[in-house]
Amino acid sequence: MPRKPKGPRLWLRKSWNDRGVRREAVWFILDGARHIATGCAARETVQAEQKLAEYIAQKYQPARKERDIEEILIADVLSIYLDDRVPLQARPECARDRVRRLNEFWGALRLTDVNGATCRAYVEWSGSTGGSRRDLEDLRAAINHHSKEGLHRGIVRVTLPQKGNPRDRWLTRNEAAALIRACWNAREIQTQHRGQLKGRKIVTDKRPSQHIARFILIALYTGTRASAVAAASPYRSEGRSYVDLDQGLFYRLAEGSRATKKRQPPVPLPPRLLAHMRRWVGKKIAKQHFVEWNDKPVLSVTTGFRTAVRRAGLTGKVTPHTLRHTAATWLMQAGVPMWQASRFLGMTQETLESVYGHHHPEHLREAAAAIGLQPRQSLAESLAGNRTVHSTPSQSIEKIGGPAWTRTRNQTVMSGRL
Repeated sequence: MPRKPKGPRLWLRKSWNDRGVRREAVWFILDGARHIATGCAARETVQAEQKLAEYIAQKYQPARKERDIEEILIADVLSIYLDDRVPLQARPECARDRVRRLNEFWGALRLTDVNGATCRAYVEWSGSTGGSRRDLEDLRAAINHHSKEGLHRGIVRVTLPQKGNPRDRWLTRNEAAALIRACWNAREIQTQHRGQLKGRKIVTDKRPSQHIARFILIALYTGTRASAVAAASPYRSEGRSYVDLDQGLFYRLAEGSRATKKRQPPVPLPPRLLAHMRRWVGKKIAKQHFVEWNDKPVLSVTTGFRTAVRRAGLTGKVTPHTLRHTAATWLMQAGVPMWQASRFLGMTQETLESVYGHHHPEHLREAAAAIGLQPRQSLAESLAGNRTVHSTPSQSIEKIGGPAWTRTRNQTVMSGRL
């Protein structure tokens, strides 16, 4: 059986000796038997991926006319999606990476090949259930866009793997305090390269993780996503999330960015956090952004945050997004109404209730109280259950309102009216 052809992909050509001259490793684009040089060194992975995306866009210029799904290559579908929809997304660079992965597996296939078996094969090929689900969601979006453009009319269904369980890891207040202390007190360690102390590790006065501590405080107090926290600035500018220190408001949606399903509504800043942020600006700790390293904005805190988690001795999977889980959990534990907490966090009330509702003190409290109460019974059942046999021929058992119930040895009769 012939091997299935692969789509365009990157290949790192290792360094080699060319007539006594050592050539460095470089990235190439493999497309069948063709080898296309990118001019990118081994360390320039991002630039090489951009070259690949440009090559795919240039190679595939599909005709925009209606065809049968048996004739349409998925590479054409992805190319149209890459041109029409990806530039409009909040993070187009991430979307291009997903399209590149999809093209490696699906590029040479046709729309008729999209079924449950091939989707499961892609999950196995990618090696990640969560990541492959996100990729297949993009494939589904690309096919739907192709259909809406009137380029095919057949029904093509993408089978997604089962969604994983939501993460329930959140930090206690003691854990959050330990994490902040680990960032604030950490000092840089340098290796001495000269003199009598050569080779020794020396603790310096530099504190390289204090910007991570500021990140943690903002994320915990506002429940904001990591990207918006990293972009937070006391000054309005394109691509920045603006913090109005005079009014105490955090405009989390970056200037010039388009609103997405991941809501980022403006929120008031808690008084303690507002005092910290004003002090950071006043003392020139935060110059252009609240999370800076060497006077430059930090695009990602993943590495520094992982180091802080290890220093704090926290167990379980703790990531920057855990801070958002923690903020939601703390709001629920404080008894904040769900409609108010959902608006503050920028999530739907249904999501807040389904994921974090069990932390609310009123969660199912009415049911817990009701289960201990005596169940309701009919009046006759209640009275019959309290019968007492006496030697007297008749006896007044209970008076309810005004009527009296009397009992004889063989029957119970009622005198008067209810």
